[in-house]
Amino acid sequence: MISYKKIKIIVLSIAITLSINTNALTVSPARVEISGNPGQTLSGEINIYNEQPGVKTFYTSYENFQSSDDSGAPKFIGSENGLATWIKTEGSISVNSQEKKVLPFTIKIPADAEPGGYFAAVFLGSQPPVSAEGGTVSIGGKIGILVLLRVNGDIKEGAGLTEFGTRNKTRFFSNLPVSLIYKVNNSGGDRIVPIGDIKIKNTLRLNSAIINLNEGKGSVLPGSVRKFEAVWGEKVKDDVEKTFFESVWFQIRNFHVGVYTAKINMTWGESKTNVNSDSFTFFVIPWQLLSIVFGILLFIGFFGILVLRKYKKHIIKQARLMNTHE
Repeated sequence: MISYKKIKIIVLSIAITLSINTNALTVSPARVEISGNPGQTLSGEINIYNEQPGVKTFYTSYENFQSSDDSGAPKFIGSENGLATWIKTEGSISVNSQEKKVLPFTIKIPADAEPGGYFAAVFLGSQPPVSAEGGTVSIGGKIGILVLLRVNGDIKEGAGLTEFGTRNKTRFFSNLPVSLIYKVNNSGGDRIVPIGDIKIKNTLRLNSAIINLNEGKGSVLPGSVRKFEAVWGEKVKDDVEKTFFESVWFQIRNFHVGVYTAKINMTWGESKTNVNSDSFTFFVIPWQLLSIVFGILLFIGFFGILVLRKYKKHIIKQARLMNTHE
């Protein structure tokens, strides 16, 4: 009898636009979590919705992946072994226009599978996959689901912060937002999801902000380093350059000035007892706004000096007139 158990899988949608419009095909859920024991058969479902006119047939294929760089983007590495060979679905599915269908899948974990993380993608393509050395290759337009499987058991855990600071280690900012970058190294046997926060203290050592360090719940795959970004302040488009007075108005609405220290506190792993922390100090100096304020103060000071001089001359003149009358 096949046993089913809820496991931790993350299913993330990825779309590769080649010969079909992926906006016309929707797959869900965008995120599912699954884990299981060696020898266990697991099951799940992929929901498919065809927004294109007419009946469309989609063909399934599978491919393992690993982390390609510190962005966390997947790099597909073939389907000759591993999780890509454990996943089974129907070879194709036909969906009418505006119709929703369910594509069941199973994952049969080998009895001798080593505990740890296994990662693959289920692709839905517009053309049948072709045979290739070591497996099959999906061709044409395709949309895929990334499957991150945890095989239970004694799994080594090892991770830590390798870098923390602002983007490009910048120390001086004229205004928010400030992008805080940190990198996490995973030397364990399964993916980890960093959790925790970044606290930002001002010159008076009071909390100015507390930021969730991994709001998107991104994972770090085994044997890789991933870069994360947390933003303090209102996000703005990098390609939109403000004029001087637009910057002044922005700085008035989002006023911050002084020395700030960002401290990251991160935990990871199943036990959530692993803790890493680091800090970074930077300065926010809204020079456009300060130059306006300084200019106003300079004008007031200059005008005040003129008034005082005229008043002084007036007093001296009055005194001389009084002496003349006497």
